Amino acid sequence: MSNPITDEQIATLSECIFQGRKIEAIKLYRGMTGLGLKEAKDAVEGLEKSLRASAPDKFVAGAQGKGCLGVVVVGLLCGGGLAAYWLA
Repeated sequence: MSNPITDEQIATLSECIFQGRKIEAIKLYRGMTGLGLKEAKDAVEGLEKSLRASAPDKFVAGAQGKGCLGVVVVGLLCGGGLAAYWLA
């Protein structure tokens, strides 16, 4: 049996979802309700779907692909350094 959640708790979960922290929201939901992982995941995904429909502008942009540019830059710098070393 799950515990009902308050409006304040829903606001906390919504903020996590808006910021792209869905795993944190699932953990919080489990702690708030005592539900299992699947049930909490389904509930948070349902809330996310509802939020995307009602307030799509509140979602943080750019959460996907985070950090890829840094990997490319480091790779290019390392490759350039190795090429300069071998050509010298």
